[in-house]
Amino acid sequence: MLLPAWAAQAQSRADSVARPSRSHSSLSRQERRTIAKEQREANRALASARTRQQAGPPLSERDREVSEALFVDGVKYVLLEDYPKALDRLGKAYAFSPGNAALNYKIAEASLLSGNLRDAAGYAAAAVRLDAKNPYYYLLLAQAQATQKQYDAATRTYAALVKEVPNSGAYLFNLADLYLAQGKLPEALATLGQAEAQFGASDEVAFKRQQIYLKQNKLDLALAEGEKLMAANPGQPRYVLAQAEMYAANNRLPDAVRLGQEALKLDPGSAPAHLLLADAYRQQKQADASQKELRLAFESPELDIDNAVRILANYLKQLPNPALNQLALDLAAATVRTHPKEAKAYAVAGDVQTLTEHKRNARDSYLKSLRYDNSHFRVWQQVAQLDAELGQTDSLLVHSDRALELFPNQASLWFFNGVGLLLKKQPQRAAAALEHGRKLAADTPELLAAFDAQLGDAYHALKDYEKSDAAYDAALAADPNNWLVLNNYSYYLSLRGQKLDKAKTMAARVVKQFPARDTYLDTYAWVLYKMKDYAGARTALETALKTTKDASVLEHYGDVLYQLGDKEKALAAWQRARKSGPGASEFLDRKIRDHKLYE
Repeated sequence: MLLPAWAAQAQSRADSVARPSRSHSSLSRQERRTIAKEQREANRALASARTRQQAGPPLSERDREVSEALFVDGVKYVLLEDYPKALDRLGKAYAFSPGNAALNYKIAEASLLSGNLRDAAGYAAAAVRLDAKNPYYYLLLAQAQATQKQYDAATRTYAALVKEVPNSGAYLFNLADLYLAQGKLPEALATLGQAEAQFGASDEVAFKRQQIYLKQNKLDLALAEGEKLMAANPGQPRYVLAQAEMYAANNRLPDAVRLGQEALKLDPGSAPAHLLLADAYRQQKQADASQKELRLAFESPELDIDNAVRILANYLKQLPNPALNQLALDLAAATVRTHPKEAKAYAVAGDVQTLTEHKRNARDSYLKSLRYDNSHFRVWQQVAQLDAELGQTDSLLVHSDRALELFPNQASLWFFNGVGLLLKKQPQRAAAALEHGRKLAADTPELLAAFDAQLGDAYHALKDYEKSDAAYDAALAADPNNWLVLNNYSYYLSLRGQKLDKAKTMAARVVKQFPARDTYLDTYAWVLYKMKDYAGARTALETALKTTKDASVLEHYGDVLYQLGDKEKALAAWQRARKSGPGASEFLDRKIRDHKLYE
């Protein structure tokens, strides 16, 4: 039995008029057989009883039997959701019995289910004319009309149902809903008044009246209905909270706080009450009180995971923020405690930790999220990103490999995999991964440039300098201010002793932007060294050595001093380089042993 959406609730109020139905798609085969059997028996009785309603002469016994058989067969196909066959059988039955109300109803139902709304309305209207006391016929007609946006007609149909069918007052609520949907507020109020006169005062009437009064901007009347609800339901926190929410929505914050606190007395663990108070205190500039209520709400099991994530998502937009960082971290931790088996709890905690620079904790949170649900690409991407930022090369390779098994067409995962392989000194595999990923990133210019930058490094390591230079040039064409590419490109050119003027221009731009960065100063100095500008190289390296004792920088400084003829200071610089740890060249020990420059 097909019913309109607004009629579903009325069924439970009017069991004497109609019984609840289930959608055909939810019935088992055995249930359908049972229903079909019951329907056949009922329809035989209906067909026999309504033969008197037919227009024209009475049917012969044989025609009556054929008509009934076609009708029952049509009903069976409706149950089986084979609407073309259902309409075929029912249409043939109609040729015998056009005045049969039940037959018109079934044709209307099959037409509606098959999408033929016009026929559905026509046959349903005929069923109502033939039998004005059956509520199902009105309900189907109203649904066909409302589906075609014929709301005035649907309203008239409901009004007729309530008027013509005994014991159908429960449908007054549905009629009121239909008036509300059309914005006919006075008519909705009048209909609710009829329902209240018939059934007495009810919470549903009060709530609907509140909706209407609020739409009419009659706040005092809406609040009065709320007071009635609280008085009729003492000790029920939901009515108190609903009233508090109405006060809050209309900026009457002291009243909202008063009732929110009252709701908490009735239900101390109420997450909605804590959230209401948190928001009211926030609007009143009472930050400490607001944060206290927010923390209490997040510690409550009543706060479901989706609401918790939604609230934290609002904080993510404001992070990092020294005034909010700790609160966001505390709320994220509470979310994990309250929902320890929810992947999204750990994912949002990872987001908060990432934005507040707790990157190791963030990576751990993301990995826990993946234990419960590994189907989210974004979480895998965050893990790989953090592995790279934290210098966890082995983890980067493991996680990017696992992620690529699930998402082989995601360019960014190939990027991180290529970065990991480069860091593991596997440039051949790195170049292959990066080239594959680059093809997938064709529509993302920023990501393409990142691939080109890494490919420049990979091909340099493979001594394929033509491809390396082409990759760097492509990266710089996309972003001329990619300082890392400018630095690496110029340094590698200096090592090769090629295109030194171009190398100097690039390195100088980087040093001008970052005048105290030791790595960039070292690159610039080495370009000058290769151009035999030893004095300029010395100046750059001495600036770098103010902030670093890097072995490579110290060795380069020694080389420059040697070229300038200060061999004793050169030897001292080389010796300091050896003590500074790894990073020096393979020639350092020979330089120290022989007091001589090797390149």
